[in-house]
Amino acid sequence: MFNSNFRPVVSTWNRLAVVASLSALGLSSALAQSASEKTLQPVFVSASRFASDPAFAPIGATVISAEEIRASGAGNVNEAVRKLGGVYGRQSTNGSQDFLLDLRGFGSTGNQNLVVMVDGIRMSENELAVALLSSIPVESVERIEIVRGGSSVLFGEGATGGSIQIITKRPQKNSMRGSVLAEVGNYGHREMRAGVARGWDEVSMDINASTQRADNYRANNKLEQDNLSAGVQWADKQSRLGARVELARQDSRLAGALTLAQFNANPRQTLTPNDFGAIDTNRYTLVGEHRIGALELAAELSRRERKSQGTFVSAFGTYFSNADSNVTQFSPRLRYLTTSADWTNELVSGIDFSRWERKTLASFGGFPSANADASQKSRALYLRNEIRAGQARVALGARRESFDKNFTDPLAFSTKAYVKTNTLNAWELQGSYALLQTLDVFAKVGKSYRMANADENGATPVINQPLAPQTSRDAELGFSLGDVQRKVTMKLFQHRLHNEIFYNPTVFANVNLDSTKRQGVEIEGAAQLASSLRLIANLQHVAAEFTGGVNAGREMVLVPRNTAALRLDWQPGAAHSVNVGVQWADAQRYGGDFNNACAARIPSYATLDGRYAYRTGAWEFALAGNNLADRQFFSTAYGACQTGIYPDMGRQIKASARLSF
Repeated sequence: MFNSNFRPVVSTWNRLAVVASLSALGLSSALAQSASEKTLQPVFVSASRFASDPAFAPIGATVISAEEIRASGAGNVNEAVRKLGGVYGRQSTNGSQDFLLDLRGFGSTGNQNLVVMVDGIRMSENELAVALLSSIPVESVERIEIVRGGSSVLFGEGATGGSIQIITKRPQKNSMRGSVLAEVGNYGHREMRAGVARGWDEVSMDINASTQRADNYRANNKLEQDNLSAGVQWADKQSRLGARVELARQDSRLAGALTLAQFNANPRQTLTPNDFGAIDTNRYTLVGEHRIGALELAAELSRRERKSQGTFVSAFGTYFSNADSNVTQFSPRLRYLTTSADWTNELVSGIDFSRWERKTLASFGGFPSANADASQKSRALYLRNEIRAGQARVALGARRESFDKNFTDPLAFSTKAYVKTNTLNAWELQGSYALLQTLDVFAKVGKSYRMANADENGATPVINQPLAPQTSRDAELGFSLGDVQRKVTMKLFQHRLHNEIFYNPTVFANVNLDSTKRQGVEIEGAAQLASSLRLIANLQHVAAEFTGGVNAGREMVLVPRNTAALRLDWQPGAAHSVNVGVQWADAQRYGGDFNNACAARIPSYATLDGRYAYRTGAWEFALAGNNLADRQFFSTAYGACQTGIYPDMGRQIKASARLSF
């Protein structure tokens, strides 16, 4: 949904002027710093929601570094996850860069089956909406950790497909860094990003701002987006306190869906020239950490406020929808780390509190059609212990979480009210063993879960009866072979789901499906072919199908059986860099082809992207292109058969200039 109160707190140009002024004030001192002052601190990982040594990254995780993001030229976190992490994504329907990400073949509910965390704060929404990764300043990212497979013990509901953690950079003591970027491209693309971070002895501050304008590929798909993020923190050897404010404003024109005949005639056309919407998001965060010997305490308190509005015009009338929602999260936790000459033990325990509320007003043809209030409270306790002894690592964890859901809408045509309480459990057992210095084997088994959100419970087969929770039995077996120069990782995985939550077009309602499963293989590889040449490859094969009920043996919709990505990084000289990538997706069933009756499928497609960059001093100039072969294709089609098509972007070329200091 979208919000009509689209009022940026300050104008984009004023924000960028503030950043540029801050940058200029410290530029001379920044350039005068010694190399030792600019040296980055050791990189930390967050396998257990606490910073850890890089040697103990999450078992079987894909880790993307800031250097890799910079070399690829990814303009936002979502793009970095897709191109460098090999995560399959679908073109957004509102023209933004927030593609719908899908770990392990969950199709149209992919974003509801993965959890996105930023510095310990959950960004995944309690609504049918994607996490706005485009609002995270990509220059502020230290690393991205992608954990495929059930992750509910640490991250709660909706983590059956896995989790994506974004860890941002912390300003250095007595130093300064920053950058300013300007970019232009075809389809009316204009973007500016600027950021600066300054550290003193114990206090540091950072601010990032960006603005993007684009007409986009299709008619009536114009996008305007503005982001502002600012933080301050105090830290010494034992403690850290910080606060952050993040503002995001997104205004979109909505091009709507096409039939296959309309797509073939002109994929850039729109049949909904008067549809539009907007999303305003404010996020406020307080964080604290304190260490007492082997005991480490941490907590985050955050509040997200979201206003959304949408207007949809048809021959039957005009539909308006306005929704105001907020979510408050509090996550205190502790870690107790003990070590000896032969082993290390890490015990982590925490509590997650969350309260989400939303008020929705809607009208159709001038008459009120909805006046809905929805809320959800959740309380969770989790415990995880990991022991590392010699070449072995073993971790065992469990979580218990309770949900209280309330809904009322006296104007609704179907569900008008419900009150529902659920208590769910998750667990996991995982381990790894280094058979050789270059060979690790690992395995994981567990249980994960997902709750239906208020949007899904608003349209169910039985009026006033919300859907049952979705649960999954998860298993994984894999190995990693090689070192930093050449490495390949392979995983066999299976998720057996009970009461999977999905939209069934044959009954026009969200339902609990008969038993389903996802199983397949994932392969990741990287090779340093020469000192200046590096190759990265990802391959996923997944079988997503019903295992019970009248649809037993039929395929799930919007799941390509095979996806692959290949990326080549070449640095022919200190000043030059070339980055080329290919992404391929297999054919898949249309989103409404629930009974597999359609003889046609969404065609397979492959896209080519590339980037050339030249650096001179503090400047970098780059030329980049996506879909360089100008392939006409679509990855999203929600209709039953050759309908509900949202075309993907045609060839796009961008030129940019960046000043770093």
